Amino acid sequence: MNNATTTAAVAIFVATYAVLAIGKVPIYRMDRAGAALLGASLMVAAGVLTPEEAYAAFNFDTIILLLGMMIVVANLRVSGFFRLVNYWVVGHVRRPLGLLAAIVFVCGGLSAVLVNDTVCLVMAPLVLEVVLRLKRDPIPYLLAIAMASNIGSMATITGNPQNMIVGTLSHIPFGSFAATLSPIAAIGLVLALGFLALVYRGEFFTAEQFNGETKLPRYHGPLVVKTVLVVAAMIALFFLGQPVAKVAIIGGAFLLFTRRVNPGKIYREVDWPLLVMFASLFVVIAGFEKAVFTPQTAASIGRLHLDSTLALTGVTAILSNLVSNVPAVLVLKPFVPNLADPQRAWFVIAMASTLAGNFTVVGSVANLIVASRAANRGIALSFWTYFKVGAPLTLVTLALGVLWL
Repeated sequence: MNNATTTAAVAIFVATYAVLAIGKVPIYRMDRAGAALLGASLMVAAGVLTPEEAYAAFNFDTIILLLGMMIVVANLRVSGFFRLVNYWVVGHVRRPLGLLAAIVFVCGGLSAVLVNDTVCLVMAPLVLEVVLRLKRDPIPYLLAIAMASNIGSMATITGNPQNMIVGTLSHIPFGSFAATLSPIAAIGLVLALGFLALVYRGEFFTAEQFNGETKLPRYHGPLVVKTVLVVAAMIALFFLGQPVAKVAIIGGAFLLFTRRVNPGKIYREVDWPLLVMFASLFVVIAGFEKAVFTPQTAASIGRLHLDSTLALTGVTAILSNLVSNVPAVLVLKPFVPNLADPQRAWFVIAMASTLAGNFTVVGSVANLIVASRAANRGIALSFWTYFKVGAPLTLVTLALGVLWL
């Protein structure tokens, strides 16, 4: 590959990741998905990759897994399942600290099975409705949704998009992944509860009680039952060692076989731009890898001591806050096979890229979803409001992860 092509590959990569970090192109109406698609197209147009090499770069297992999980979550949302969960929690909690604990463990638990971004999308307006009706300070409860969803999602391959990439690239079994990372997630949820309760002592250390009665929400009983049974069967198959992408897409396709729901409602719930961004980033990374990843580059990366759990955690966490967690995982992908223990490295990357999302309000898409939902109700979740809890929580949980792994 000549110098001009290598320069073009580097320029395309840097420009693409700059937009991913900023979130949009100044002046132009282009979002992250559009930037990733443009970057992938330019890799082919500039001759960095042939069309055949670009097609080969797609990791279809990741795309299929994410699509299948989105369809499953869409059915849960349309059926009213999340409203029922919210109703049950409110009906059994009488104190502010109990409500905070319920939000932390419900959001963390749901995110361990479902995609955390979707859990935040659904739970934020439901929780806001409850806490505003009870005349509570909404900020700590909103922080609980975002932080718990990030931490809980670390526990399994299906918890968040970056874990899906790690799972499909590493071929780590679902059960092994969960056994290794779920203890960190469980302790992390307890730490999140403790940090929030301490920072907002006036809200939670009180003898005040409230009436948790609420009206039974609207839901579609048969669809709730069907979808929950499908999810339970999927989880069982995951632990039995069946390929997660195959199980997810079959489960999602089976849920589309119904007389009760217009498929258009389900398709509208699917995050198509996220799928486009994923597919495009595979091509951008492939072009960058082909142009830049030489033996000399490998030697330079080796001097970063990425075989060290602490060093790899630090690099992953910093990258995740610069360009977001999914792009960070894809950037590190070419280097993992050359490490002494690639499987342990993948566990470290999954752990650090997820927990790093709690450092700032822009650290993960889940945080931005919660902040956006709050803004719709006139509630500002500012950078510093998030940072004073998120930063110390991130550092403590990352330290826990390093010690565990």
